[in-house]
Amino acid sequence: MTDVLPVSTTNFNIDNGYIEALVRGLKCGLLKSSDYTVLTQCETLEDLKVHLQDTDYGNFLSNEAEPLSVNLIENNLRSKFVKEFHYIRHQAVFPLSKFLDYITYSYMIDNIVLLITGTIHERPISELIPKCHPLGSFLQMETLNIASTPAELYNAVLVDTPLAPYFNDCISEADLDELNIEIIRNTLYKAYLEDFYDFCKKLGGTTADIMCKILAFEADRRAFIITINSFGTELCKDDRAKLYPRCGLLYPEGLNALAKADDYEQVKSIADYYG
Repeated sequence: MTDVLPVSTTNFNIDNGYIEALVRGLKCGLLKSSDYTVLTQCETLEDLKVHLQDTDYGNFLSNEAEPLSVNLIENNLRSKFVKEFHYIRHQAVFPLSKFLDYITYSYMIDNIVLLITGTIHERPISELIPKCHPLGSFLQMETLNIASTPAELYNAVLVDTPLAPYFNDCISEADLDELNIEIIRNTLYKAYLEDFYDFCKKLGGTTADIMCKILAFEADRRAFIITINSFGTELCKDDRAKLYPRCGLLYPEGLNALAKADDYEQVKSIADYYG
């Protein structure tokens, strides 16, 4: 008699079996240490292209004429990765689909901040969009072309993009000026990291075990960077503390200590204590 798989395993195969096989295949296509050894011996970018032709990266430069450039290789590699990511995302169902969406949100934040900065300096959106990271693109991005001021861009983002909840809860139209741009970025990242952390924690299992540690590390890393970058600026300690993501190992005592820090040595002492 055929053994019956547990229900959870059966459901996993129905929803995620194809994607797991796909990801395993992509993993097998990653360059190995022997490939990197050969690449270090390449004297030109054309030599690099020749070696990559024998790997799963053989086609991403096949239509490019010589001479090659570093920027061209970087852009083609990024396009290859984004295409593979989007293919996996389109095959996914909840909760994996939502998990993959969360991965794109950090790129969306950086893209939106870039667009806000550009509009503050009166640069057209059409000129800025090609500079955005493709993994942070979204369906409504092209409609942002109608925005000619930070206020119009704010209203478009608030209504039409996946970042709308973060803007609605954390940012007001009055915040959109050049002095506040990094505060806006850090405020959005704080909301995003805490939201992503809660999502992974609710999923539980291996996802929570691995992702909560990764997100906690990123939260703590940003807290240290925010603290150091605030020295010598007009950002007061209370406002600095509001920017700290509260999902890392530093929360709450470590964040309280960072909020009171006045110099690099104090920050170093806090890092040593938690390191």
